[in-house]
Amino acid sequence: MHAEMLVLQFSRKVVDQPIIYRLVKDFNLEFNLLKAAINPQQEGVIVMELRGHPQDFRRGLKFLRDAGVQVKRVAGEVRRNDELCYQCGACTAVCPTGALYIERPAMSVAFAAERCSACELCCPVCPARAMEVKLNRNAI
Repeated sequence: MHAEMLVLQFSRKVVDQPIIYRLVKDFNLEFNLLKAAINPQQEGVIVMELRGHPQDFRRGLKFLRDAGVQVKRVAGEVRRNDELCYQCGACTAVCPTGALYIERPAMSVAFAAERCSACELCCPVCPARAMEVKLNRNAI
């Protein structure tokens, strides 16, 4: 069985279509949604783990691309630069796995790297640019 973490971006043309249903029914794939932000008649983003037989997986990715869905493979490691971070907590609001969270009672931002799925959603929201991506050599 093949599995990958993916970020899917849906344009307004396809956001109302049953894309995930088709992955399951037509391509026999399994999924685990980590985060979804879908705005009907606008656009959407889904962070998910997709798994299945390698041939079905490839066919499913082709279907997504042909349908107009932008597919990004998560192929990096996210790290926090503690020297830049000023503990604002903006990253905690978008982290789908809970790898970034507020540690109480100190109210400091904690980063549990082992829980990070490397979806990179924290990077653009960090005003200090403390969240950094180290790309793996096999990144696409």
